[in-house]
Amino acid sequence: MDITDQPTVLLPGEVRMPLLGFGTWQATGPAAYDAVLAALDTGYRHLDTATLYGNEREVGRAVRESGLRREDVFITTKVPPDRVGRERETLEASLEALGVDQVDLWLIHWPPSATDSIPMWRELLAARDENLTRAVGVSNYSTSQIDELVQSTEENPAVNQIRWGPMLYDRQRHAEHRDRGVVLEGYSPFKTTDLSDPVLTGIAGAHGVSPAQVVLRWHIDHEIVVIPKSVTPERISANFDVFHFSLTAEEMREVDALGNA
Repeated sequence: MDITDQPTVLLPGEVRMPLLGFGTWQATGPAAYDAVLAALDTGYRHLDTATLYGNEREVGRAVRESGLRREDVFITTKVPPDRVGRERETLEASLEALGVDQVDLWLIHWPPSATDSIPMWRELLAARDENLTRAVGVSNYSTSQIDELVQSTEENPAVNQIRWGPMLYDRQRHAEHRDRGVVLEGYSPFKTTDLSDPVLTGIAGAHGVSPAQVVLRWHIDHEIVVIPKSVTPERISANFDVFHFSLTAEEMREVDALGNA
């Protein structure tokens, strides 16, 4: 399965981002390499890493040794907020560690101080314009912080990666991203969710899947990018096995209602 066989969302610049990705937070060393290689073998075509994760070298090695073409794997990395003034140097180190000439998406990992926010965002835009990254965005930003970037530069972040899941569902926040043309990407989908909730177990039973698979499918059916993480081959495989079913409109409403709907 390649990127064109999976549900994707379109970012500016005709960049297609798979809605299901593989998160690598807390995976380091050989375990990170093994997990990413297993994910790619399973069919994932979207990898999420960051300078702070300390695993870019292992992620890059797994991509090279997977036998896949570089253009068939969507790679995201992130710059820490304390690298203001050293953004370009940080990205070049990420590219070197990953063994690539360009990443697909580069994010500001957390908002820097108010005075540093716009200068840092301008550096990401410059890197995009120099083709060091295909798209740029942010992570852990509020709507007002996104608006500040747009007002200062007239450039929307392509993506905002935030903590998300059914129990955190916020219809207004979801709409605010959509209205601004910013793709919502959720992390920690299981950590933020009670997988034993009867709504999830009931829907899971109706489809013959697990509650975790329902959570992932809920993101995909909302066109919200989701990046579950695991280093267990069985879990990596199960998390990817979500393309053979979808939730009904009523089921989507039931899951939405678990949060601030």
